[in-house]
Amino acid sequence: MTGHSARFRVWKFAKVACLGLTLVLLVVLLVATVRTLSLDVNAGLQLAQWENTDHIPPNISQQQRQQLLANFREAIRIPTVSFSETEQNTTALAEFSSLLKRVFPGVFASSLVKHEVVGEYSHLFWVPGSDPSVTPYMLLAHIDVVPALESDGWEAPPFSAKEIDGFIYGRGTIDDKQSVMGILQALEYLLEQGYRPRRGFYIGLGHDEEVNGLKGAVNIARLLKSRGVELAFVLDEGLAVLDGIISGLDGPAALIGISEKGSATVKLSVTTAPGHSSMPPRETSIGILAAAVTRLEENPMPRLFGHGPERGTFEHLAHKFGLPLRFVMSNMWLFSPLLSRVMERRPDTNAFVRTTTAITMFNAGVKINVIAPYAEAFVNLRIHSAQTLQEVLELVRATVADTRVKVELVNGFDPLPVSSYDESAFGFQIIKKTVLDMFPQLTVAPGLCVGNTDSRHYTDLTKNIYRFAPTWFKPGDPQRFHGVNERISMKNYEELVTFYFQLIQNCDITKLPEPHGSGHEL
Repeated sequence: MTGHSARFRVWKFAKVACLGLTLVLLVVLLVATVRTLSLDVNAGLQLAQWENTDHIPPNISQQQRQQLLANFREAIRIPTVSFSETEQNTTALAEFSSLLKRVFPGVFASSLVKHEVVGEYSHLFWVPGSDPSVTPYMLLAHIDVVPALESDGWEAPPFSAKEIDGFIYGRGTIDDKQSVMGILQALEYLLEQGYRPRRGFYIGLGHDEEVNGLKGAVNIARLLKSRGVELAFVLDEGLAVLDGIISGLDGPAALIGISEKGSATVKLSVTTAPGHSSMPPRETSIGILAAAVTRLEENPMPRLFGHGPERGTFEHLAHKFGLPLRFVMSNMWLFSPLLSRVMERRPDTNAFVRTTTAITMFNAGVKINVIAPYAEAFVNLRIHSAQTLQEVLELVRATVADTRVKVELVNGFDPLPVSSYDESAFGFQIIKKTVLDMFPQLTVAPGLCVGNTDSRHYTDLTKNIYRFAPTWFKPGDPQRFHGVNERISMKNYEELVTFYFQLIQNCDITKLPEPHGSGHEL
């Protein structure tokens, strides 16, 4: 009897536990389903009544179209290459300055526009508004480009601006002369039609962004700070319109960067006694360092997917996925660990999961028969928003775990603050409105830049920094960024000019409308 009672109690407990677990799972699934069904898409301010302002329509004539493309091609043909912080093509930079003055005479001759050169080759423009009570904003872009060689396999010479099948090929077409020329071309057209902004704005064109912006953007930001300038928001390069890039997403999406990863360059070095290769020691400097590097590659940084702004990206895009992905993306609080394991399998999506580790340089040895007395390697890490530079350095040291390996920070900085993207975020909502006015078929979502831009130098002037240009990326295009066959379609460049033309006028709105409430879409 006693044994039977004990078995009955165990069976009863198991039944109750099973029922309890089932109820818990049902509650979790119910909450997840409610989140999926109630997810806001592009509702809110898209449905609200915006403040009326007098807009000049972007009617670009055929003659203007030919001229703006000719101007852009000229810009691409000038090889404004940055090789390092100490080596730039200054002859090309000077030529580019002359080009700007020649092709945008209205901008440089206007009594309204104040222009000054900063750091010898960067440009700062100030266009005062008619209402000084509203806070100005700033548009950023950069003039310099990374090196390119035709021998790397370009279909057209990298500084030829050759047109092939409706695309202009050349270094700088998507990084970042399309924005440099697009912003000034838009301002030129507005000034031609007598436009004066209600909200004043700055334009900052850096000349050394590709080598950290220490002479261009840093000096522009320092100059504005010394003048007591405060900005409503900053818009720089960064993210784009992705069409067919995100696997499983139905339709194109415009991602507006609200933050950037941090960065660190770490030097690992080993020093040992020199010797002859005929009598090698058990371990050499190269072997010790190679083992340390291998440990870093075999032990990646921890998964942090869902703990940074990437969570907002996927939740905003969730409604554009089919089931079951829609359910997963809508409930990142539940599925982040599962999704991160899938995403880490590909380099492009792994960048959203964690701080990435890349061994970029390895130097050792002086002679074929001499044991190298010294070996060094450089590691580049892009720091996830949920980590700090100091935390990453501690993890590197713990992973290397060898006192013979010296670990030194060459340079680095923490991830950038996350800018607001809610319905009260003026800059984000104005950019979003401009995108949807032009491309109503797009889904707009916040995003994370895995690379870095000049905008990081402007954090003392505003808390609201956004990174976006309406450059369209289709499958294969992301690899053109800093790669071979960088290009932009002629139609897309014209769209960029129109985007800035509309954005500048949209910024004349003094306040955002009250949202009408959230929409519910499946």
